[in-house]
Amino acid sequence: MTDAVTVTDRASYVLAANPGIMTLDGTNTWILREPGAERSIVVDPGPNDETHLQAVLAAAGSVGLILFTHRHFDHTQALGRFVELTGASARSTDPEFTRGAEPLVDGESIAIDGLELEVIATPGHTTDSTCFRLVADGSLLSGDTILGRGTTVIAHPDGVLGPYLDSLAHIRELIEEGLVTRILPGHGPVVDDPRGVVDYYLDHRAERLDQVRAAVDTGATTAREVVEAVYKDVDPVLWGAAELSVAAQLDYLKD
Repeated sequence: MTDAVTVTDRASYVLAANPGIMTLDGTNTWILREPGAERSIVVDPGPNDETHLQAVLAAAGSVGLILFTHRHFDHTQALGRFVELTGASARSTDPEFTRGAEPLVDGESIAIDGLELEVIATPGHTTDSTCFRLVADGSLLSGDTILGRGTTVIAHPDGVLGPYLDSLAHIRELIEEGLVTRILPGHGPVVDDPRGVVDYYLDHRAERLDQVRAAVDTGATTAREVVEAVYKDVDPVLWGAAELSVAAQLDYLKD
């Protein structure tokens, strides 16, 4: 059983045993609790792996609420089982992953035993992607909008590049205002240089768009053809994921 890793006075995580190309080391299930409080909030319980869920329960204690950053199964698969184990309500921007409560609303505040979160809609990776700002810590739980290592996939057609760039710009504003000083991602290590990472993400997307434009100008017509031209230096095992992002880029360039 994996032990919880403490990151701040209010945030710890348990790493799920589901490493892979898309999940990096595995899914980070975040446990949030105000110091001295009885109840916790669990974000993204992850895969329906009983060993993982029992490890989360051991660290979380009494769970007051379950939250989801987005609909992908490596974050939501355990929804039914974790609700059963905890008796807690579950909330997501997508009503499909909401149980015993209302869906999340952009800008709302969530409070459990003194712990305060701000809900921040960040569509792009998926249409329902949502971040949570842990107000007292200056931490942002980013789901897959920003990863702890590498860059995320814009999972076309659910993922859309225009909103994603807007979401990154919004996160950058929060950083510039001093409201976010670290990022707690859904996969990979904690990000202690959030401004540097967000700037890298924005620069990377701009560079990729230029490369896609150039590939189209030289005759590429499909996402696969663009990938073969642009991602020559990338392991072909990643080309399937790259096709999703390229499809989102091609759709973006049509506008």
